[in-house]
Amino acid sequence: MVFHINDDCICCGLCAEECPVSCIHERDNRYIIDDSECIDCGNCAEVCPVDAPHPEED
Repeated sequence: MVFHINDDCICCGLCAEECPVSCIHERDNRYIIDDSECIDCGNCAEVCPVDAPHPEED
């Protein structure tokens, strides 16, 4: 299971700062998570003020 960022993203960048493997990148005024690099740690979800990152099952 990896995390994905939904449309609630406000592009604050907190998730990218907390990612230990730097798999979160800004694109088109929101952040995205590279599925192939996400280690499912949940740090992004813990710091997001709008609960945009969510785990997604395969």
